Amino acid sequence: MSFKGLDVSKYQGTIDWSQVKAAGYDFAMLRAGYGFNTIDPQFQRNASECNRLGIPIGAYWFCYALNPAIAVQEANGCLNAISGYRLDYPVCYDIEQDSVNYAAQNGVSITPSLATDIVTAFCNHIEEQGYYAMFYTNKNFLNTYFPADFSSHFALWYAYYTNTFDGTNCGIWQYTNQGRVPGISGNVDLDIGFIDYPTVIRNAGLNHLDGSIPSPPSDINYTTYVIQPGDTLSEIAQRFGTTTQALAQLNGISNPNLIYAGNTLKIPETTSPRYYTIQPGDTLSGIAQKFGTTVQALAQANGISDPNLIYAGRTIQIP
Repeated sequence: MSFKGLDVSKYQGTIDWSQVKAAGYDFAMLRAGYGFNTIDPQFQRNASECNRLGIPIGAYWFCYALNPAIAVQEANGCLNAISGYRLDYPVCYDIEQDSVNYAAQNGVSITPSLATDIVTAFCNHIEEQGYYAMFYTNKNFLNTYFPADFSSHFALWYAYYTNTFDGTNCGIWQYTNQGRVPGISGNVDLDIGFIDYPTVIRNAGLNHLDGSIPSPPSDINYTTYVIQPGDTLSEIAQRFGTTTQALAQLNGISNPNLIYAGNTLKIPETTSPRYYTIQPGDTLSGIAQKFGTTVQALAQANGISDPNLIYAGRTIQIP
């Protein structure tokens, strides 16, 4: 048995969901948002219309996390976005090459181990809040970054654009990004579901379909930092293992390129390691001083046998 589906975001504009339903689509995966609590501007309308018309939906959140702690923050943003809607399909974390590129721009190299930890942190947190968790990625990213059995731990929504399914262990297969659907202008992603998720989720008592109220996401703890002359928001974000976007949203900064020495920023606390990419001219003692740690701690955390010999371009962990 298979189920005909589609997935949409703001890029599909205002959708006539009555036409979509009449065309025989069994489910829709809706982008709820991305990064640190940025909600897709079409999500609320899409979710409300699908709920009104009885079209089963799931939700997905695009990953811009640099570490597992930020992934949990992103999960909280997703949970806040979806809490008022009925979801008969999974809550999914979307990780792709753009996620890796964004991390690199912020000084973090996404390794297979780190990618696995990030997705695990998001999905575990979603499950802890009583929802069915899933992750989305494409064939190349799956083979490059995740263990062979990872889709046995969390359900996989698999992107591979071809006419013939390759048998990958997944719950949903996204087979094209050039579909045409009545009620939607332009191209749209199309999917085939291999699992009756509404039944599975209902029988498992997940997604709060029994009318129970989800627990609100736990509050994020914050520390503070006083901006110093010469600081940039991106450098501060890198220093504290967060993102420029997260800092801007937390502190009401409309222009991330315009911050003022002497102002105090709220910084989300994280128990996960921070990362820093060594720059030309850096010394380990200088990096230790910048992050409030010691040369010995940095050397031990990164297997550096000679603290006087470090290489520009290498990403190190800040304990």
